Amino acid sequence: MLNSVRTAMLLAALTALFMGVGYLLGGGAGMIIAFLFAAGTNLFAYWNSDKMVLRMYKAQEVDENHSSGAIRRYAKMVQSLAHNANMPVPKIYVMENDQPNAFATGRNPENAAVAATTGLLRMLNEQEVAGVMAHELAHVKNRDTLTMTITATIAGAITMLANFALFFGGNRNGGGIIGALAIMILAPMAAALVQMAISRGREYEADRMGAEICGHPEWLASALAKISNGAARIPNETAERHPETGQLMIINPLSGRGRDNLFSTHPATQNRIDKLMAMTSGGATSFGSVPASGGRKGPWG
Repeated sequence: MLNSVRTAMLLAALTALFMGVGYLLGGGAGMIIAFLFAAGTNLFAYWNSDKMVLRMYKAQEVDENHSSGAIRRYAKMVQSLAHNANMPVPKIYVMENDQPNAFATGRNPENAAVAATTGLLRMLNEQEVAGVMAHELAHVKNRDTLTMTITATIAGAITMLANFALFFGGNRNGGGIIGALAIMILAPMAAALVQMAISRGREYEADRMGAEICGHPEWLASALAKISNGAARIPNETAERHPETGQLMIINPLSGRGRDNLFSTHPATQNRIDKLMAMTSGGATSFGSVPASGGRKGPWG
């Protein structure tokens, strides 16, 4: 409950920032236009964000009848995990991308989708894939998918609006060209900070619930270590072109180019691993004690 209230307050702050930029650019009328634009943007995101993101990453829907045995097992595993979580089975997608990563999207559990890259399916064993997809299902069950998509949409709109400042040159509310430059630089930074605060809290909660869904925190801990290492070495070109979608991924996809992590929307991977390992029966706090392959069958049987 407290986490939900905190998220609502941060979303309100993001909307207020959007309106503030509108006021600085166009006075009272600009603020009203910005508010209406924010409302329209949120409404559009509510109905279409999942389709936009999946199309952006050229994701292909798959099921248990796919010609590839690995993808068939992946689809069956997601179905099994959804049943374990007592939630509707989302649409299941695969993205042709060498970077190991995954995300969930959709406005509610009844209209959700989960997607994994081909790089993730190649690099991880089945137990680790189960841990990752359980994490994504936790996002769906917690309705984080809508929250994070709206956050990304507003943050992107703030950046776009701030870029208009140079064209408008600012007004008496924004201090002319100096004010316009300040808006262009500071508004996206503030939006990124709010986006970061929302996303980090949701990631920790999805890790916890995902571990409960699959029943093995160490599966997700092992997966996070491998994905983090892979993302650091393998760029994700689509995410580089659309950085606002980075928060949807289980691990920051922008790290492949050595991006500064000051405004990272994801918690430090080792912190996440430590929390997951503390959930295991042994209470281990170091990933080093976990074998890369569990040797156990996953929940797909």
